[in-house]
Amino acid sequence: MKNAARPLELAVVIPTFNERDNVQPVLNNLAHALTGIQYEVIFVDDDSQDGTADCIRAITRTDPYVRVLQRIRRRGLASACIEGMMATAAPYIAVMDADLQHDERILPEMFAKLKSERLDIVVATRNAAGGSMGEFARHRVVLSKLGHNLSRWVSHTNISDPMSGFFVMTRDYLEEVIGSTSGIGFKILLDLVASARRPLRIGEVPYTFRERHYGSSKLDIVVGLEYLQLLLDKKIGNVVPTRFLIFSTVGAAGVLVAFVVLYALVSTFHMNFLKAQAAATFVAMTGNFFLNNSMTYRDRRLKGRRILSGLATFYLACSLGALINLRMAELVRDQGFPWYIAGVCGLAVGAVWNYGITSLTTWRQAKQRSLRRRPELPRR
Repeated sequence: MKNAARPLELAVVIPTFNERDNVQPVLNNLAHALTGIQYEVIFVDDDSQDGTADCIRAITRTDPYVRVLQRIRRRGLASACIEGMMATAAPYIAVMDADLQHDERILPEMFAKLKSERLDIVVATRNAAGGSMGEFARHRVVLSKLGHNLSRWVSHTNISDPMSGFFVMTRDYLEEVIGSTSGIGFKILLDLVASARRPLRIGEVPYTFRERHYGSSKLDIVVGLEYLQLLLDKKIGNVVPTRFLIFSTVGAAGVLVAFVVLYALVSTFHMNFLKAQAAATFVAMTGNFFLNNSMTYRDRRLKGRRILSGLATFYLACSLGALINLRMAELVRDQGFPWYIAGVCGLAVGAVWNYGITSLTTWRQAKQRSLRRRPELPRR
């Protein structure tokens, strides 16, 4: 029972994206589970198209312990959780999904364990005795186990379910690591744990993962790529920006594609070399644009008519980058350095140019208004 005279104990942060049908059920479930605990619920919505934020705002008019942060032109579960956690004054913070797959009934046990044992984090685990993946599809179980194994690369803490998105932590620990978090992808728990600079005091509570009733899963191949991006950022992010590393990897793949196309056009179709080179370059640049749009800049992904203007600026930026590449290589070679040193210098300068200019032009974070019509709320 919430009581305005009692101090706030717990904040439950719930990231949402097109979860409108789950909002009221999850609030009802929390009300039953957290009886006797003074709590608030903070939804962080990534500008859902189904009116999730409007639905929550309607509820907040009669329940001041429910809030919504609607993010415009920003996406990502981890960064949404960070914003939600930093928006509360509660000394303890829980994070869970809105899809009803996390069993809110174990929250009181997790909360009590955190306080009584003076822990930093208590994780709801599917992998310890008494826990289960439930009706998880076999391929998702395999992916979860793979992610678990990869997590050991950046985290030296023994957690049975580092991929869990359901946990409770102290605000003191959050304040301790918030400056080192990456905010990349969907695995906020791993981000928080891998940011620790000391041995963590961690507890676990087993639970069974439930089936989703409304909405659809957000898991796709790009989510997996963002997980790898998080791992790279935690490991080498202080040395090389992870986004630049991915951009360069896409560029290297483009070079390979260009070579294959060039070889096919010259050897198989007997095309003039210069024409074949131009065609191969065009194909590689086009492929690089779409790969970067879906991977490197997923959080700024261009859609609709913006793809055409973005592609045009990408062509222009990379064409100038190619000229800068050649000029730098020529200058270094003229200084007496070996050809391979000159080539590497040209490629490096060209890559930095392409990355910097396309970040500022092609994938700039421009202010745009959403003109879509909000769906009407159901009448009460």
